[in-house]
Amino acid sequence: MDLKEIMQQKKFAVVGDTINEEKYAFKIKKGLENNGYDVYPVGKELSSLNDISDEVDIIDLCINPVKGLSLVKECKKPFKCIVIQPGAESEEIFSYLNQNNLPYIEGCLLVGLSLYSKNN
Repeated sequence: MDLKEIMQQKKFAVVGDTINEEKYAFKIKKGLENNGYDVYPVGKELSSLNDISDEVDIIDLCINPVKGLSLVKECKKPFKCIVIQPGAESEEIFSYLNQNNLPYIEGCLLVGLSLYSKNN
């Protein structure tokens, strides 16, 4: 998937500090919600991706790479792609995703919203 395809999806899990207005996870969560996407905040609001009661299309990692890797490893939910935001990347997470054939891209959903939002 590329960023344009990702922005055509409907259900996003935003992983990070989605409560603090200064954090990118909060800005991404609000941007997605304001553009009509279904958003499930994980990290501060839900403690695990497995706590999401609905299906998820995209997992957006906007969190410390060690914590992000831990949450991805414990995830039992099917998903279409993981977006690794700038600052959330690490060799360990790339290695894990590649070894397990899990789809991911490095990108920014704020850029995706400005270019490809459902409302554009």
